[in-house]
Amino acid sequence: MEMTLTINGQTQTVDVAEDTPLLWVLRDTLGLTGTKYGCGMAQCGACTVLIDGRSVRACTTRAKSAQGKAITTIEGNNSAVGRAVIARWNALNVHQCGYCQSGQIMAATALLSRNPNPNDADIDKAMSGCICRCGTYVRVRKAIKHTADDLKAKG
Repeated sequence: MEMTLTINGQTQTVDVAEDTPLLWVLRDTLGLTGTKYGCGMAQCGACTVLIDGRSVRACTTRAKSAQGKAITTIEGNNSAVGRAVIARWNALNVHQCGYCQSGQIMAATALLSRNPNPNDADIDKAMSGCICRCGTYVRVRKAIKHTADDLKAKG
């Protein structure tokens, strides 16, 4: 089935089965490999992307359901919030092995885009679906808080 998707601000036409997970369209069809495959069951968060600004798991989201919506992957996470999150992630050296980090960054971007001043409970709730086997959760929380401060300072 041919479908048109808007990914990172670019219109892409793909010919895939209508039940193909968005993750496989991104990785295998379009070569956007920054979004990772983790569990395939929407439990680990490694495949997190934004659809219309909301974090979703690309492994269980059918590409067909994303038609007509704005899909943002780590490669296109260029909003002011996205750039700030990535900068702070790097400054604080949040990543360890790095495998989960694209999903973590996308979830943090979604959180800070809708809630510019999250408390610990907000952060825990937003990030609860992103598992880090290296245990960088303390650094993730710190990076989110510092990013919120950075964005407030920029006004």
